[in-house]
Amino acid sequence: MLEYSASPELLKDKVILVTGAGDGIGKEAACQFAAHGATVILLGRTVKKLEAVYDAIVAAGGPEPAIVPLDAKGATEQNYMDLADTIEEQFGRLDGLLHNAAVLGALSPFEQLGKEMFDEVMQVNVTAQFMMTKALLPVIKKAPHGSIVFTSSGVGRKGRAFWGAYAISKFATEGMMETLADELDGSSVRANCINPGATRTSMRATAFPAEDPQTLRTAAELMPTYLYLMGDDSLAVNGQSLDAQPKR
Repeated sequence: MLEYSASPELLKDKVILVTGAGDGIGKEAACQFAAHGATVILLGRTVKKLEAVYDAIVAAGGPEPAIVPLDAKGATEQNYMDLADTIEEQFGRLDGLLHNAAVLGALSPFEQLGKEMFDEVMQVNVTAQFMMTKALLPVIKKAPHGSIVFTSSGVGRKGRAFWGAYAISKFATEGMMETLADELDGSSVRANCINPGATRTSMRATAFPAEDPQTLRTAAELMPTYLYLMGDDSLAVNGQSLDAQPKR
């Protein structure tokens, strides 16, 4: 998908929510969505980081974004229902939802996985996404063309030793997307996954501390796939798991 070229007004007048918008891929996606005309709702747990992204978007001349501080570890179903009500009240609809926020957990042998860590990874990477998607679906269905994009991983398609809770959560993410996409088939809303691949992010550095980050693509280089799935060029794409970059 690296060859896709988005028109400057691809996302004009669209309202898109990005989770984990404070840094890494989420920050870059939010900035790119805004640069292509979208009003972006920045959701994350660190207000200072969200404010920095807000400032960057405004400084670049993008539509004024909104900030929603929310920690997926502790958020309740009511929090997401309140979020949906606020979005409907302020914008009338939601055109796009990018599930980007995730935690890595500990990379360790299966028999050494701690339940507390496992529960946290599943809460942030799976349960929170389920609750948020369920709450926001009625608002997304009000859009002419709604797009829900989940973030997958290579270890969510083929399990890999020591990736434990993270890999399991990404298999669950793929399953959630496929189940939702099948239900939405033929409707105005579509659901897909993006596997960003090896990217120069802090999560990648944690997982591979000895790796030279300069050998990896930046988040900015992956944006063609994100723009494609959020824009109307992908209206016929539903239930797919796309790779943001070629396999190594």
